[in-house]
Amino acid sequence: MVKKMPKTDVVIVGVGWGGGIIASELTKQGLSVVGLEKGLERSTEDYYMVHDELRYALRYELFQDLSKSTLTFRSNEKKRALPMRHYGSFLMGEGVGGAGVHWNGQTYRFLPYDFEIRSQTVDRYGEKKIPKGMTIQDWGITYNELEPYYDKFEKMAGISGEENPLGGKRSDKYPTGPMKHSPQMKMFTEATKKLGYHPYTVPSANLSEPYTNPDGISRAACQYCSFCERFGCEYGAKADPVVTVIPVANKTGKFDLRTHSWVRRILHKDGKATGVLYTDLTTGEEIEQPADVVVITSYVFNNTKLLLTSKIGRPYDPATGTGVIGKNYAYQVVKGAATGFYDDMEFNNFAGAGALGVVIDDFNGDNFDHSDLNFIHGGYLALTQTGARPIQNNPVPKGTPSWGAEFKDKSLKYANRSLSVGAMGASMPFRHHYLDLDPTYKDTFGDPLLRMTFDFEDQDRELAKFTAKKAKRILEEMGADHVDAMEELGPYDITVYQSTHNTGGVIMGDNPDTSAVNNYSQMWDMDNLFVVGASSFPHNSGYNPTGTVGALAYRAAEGIMTYSKKGGQLV
Repeated sequence: MVKKMPKTDVVIVGVGWGGGIIASELTKQGLSVVGLEKGLERSTEDYYMVHDELRYALRYELFQDLSKSTLTFRSNEKKRALPMRHYGSFLMGEGVGGAGVHWNGQTYRFLPYDFEIRSQTVDRYGEKKIPKGMTIQDWGITYNELEPYYDKFEKMAGISGEENPLGGKRSDKYPTGPMKHSPQMKMFTEATKKLGYHPYTVPSANLSEPYTNPDGISRAACQYCSFCERFGCEYGAKADPVVTVIPVANKTGKFDLRTHSWVRRILHKDGKATGVLYTDLTTGEEIEQPADVVVITSYVFNNTKLLLTSKIGRPYDPATGTGVIGKNYAYQVVKGAATGFYDDMEFNNFAGAGALGVVIDDFNGDNFDHSDLNFIHGGYLALTQTGARPIQNNPVPKGTPSWGAEFKDKSLKYANRSLSVGAMGASMPFRHHYLDLDPTYKDTFGDPLLRMTFDFEDQDRELAKFTAKKAKRILEEMGADHVDAMEELGPYDITVYQSTHNTGGVIMGDNPDTSAVNNYSQMWDMDNLFVVGASSFPHNSGYNPTGTVGALAYRAAEGIMTYSKKGGQLV
């Protein structure tokens, strides 16, 4: 027997950055909001003095239990997909705050080019520049239209930074100044300036100074302890939903947060969402939560899976290129990087912060001429100092044996004598990169697992070669005695960590035939259903995605308020 709860104005599925922002904004304006979170609730106090690399970084304390729910993967449609039972390529957070708890805090704005990528690429290079099968499309919103929401997210989170000399125009400066510069960062800055590039400090959600945001939330400054990514912040210095937006929602008395709540279906009738069906994981009880508006704010994969299992929207068909749910899955190209080894210089790479670094965008977006290149877009190049923790880090030059005396000698020698210049390459969507329901494998409740079909393309391989060569040149200018460049991308490997920057599946646009949501994250097919997150990205840029997720969440909140008063399609 399903237990039916009293109706609420809004129910949100997943309480991370997207859900937290929606809850905060709507409850401040008087709406009642129920937030359903599959995981448990943690606070800053839970992370006091737990710099435990084994527990958090290698045993995945903050992440989803893959034995209960995961996804399946195959590189192409001719292969049988198999479940991902161990973490590798990316990490799926679980618990109140979601991925916003375990992120590093690097908070970029996408470039104006990103939002109009197809039209700007065609205008500059012609239709032939876009290779066969690449399904890039404009986002249905411009950078200038989204800029006020970027600004709002940055002020809420207290982002520390300085203006990107090659980025879009800003309406205001960052609310706090840039992070400190280490000797390594100064070396990168000097080298890139000598090469004619435009370095700037990585925009950081790790506070450079104490800060009180417009909602009255005060947080302390970063201590540069280096335990950010895969960890919760014991100081509250790293902006996350638990220390920013969720307390604001709680204070209103209008927010009902329910943990251990596994949402299995979006309920709907006659073209309208009526609520959600979820299981209370502490009792096993099935519960219906009716609502006037439903907002899906979970991770990329679950956003897509919920729509497919709930039979909402038109599933994407790669054979015909029609349908939209599951379309344009994209990732990132991070292997086009380089590591420099120094014989006579030592560095303290252990100290750091999640978003400590210096970056250049000279080879990002369309900031450089692609006429004679076999790829579009690009990526940032950066030297980041995020904390070289001892278990996960052991840099040695190529050709070093993986065991024995030589391995030990070089491991000791280069432990503090190496620097890396990393790349964050953009990922373009292709017709045969998509998400759908697996016909074989099920989750713990018997629902189909989501299936990913994805591999790297020539576009990605050419981009990796390009950025690796640029990274190598920078390290040579920084005085490295030996540089190893990672030019060969190879096939996509889901077993090796790369980035937790998965995008697409419920993409946005200005045409219901080619997109699932409009620029308010409102479903074209169901006007009281909103889907918020990186699932709405039509492609992935050469940046970390969280800043754009936050901006789109603020815009969605504005749209939901308008919808609650007037109803109907917002675009």
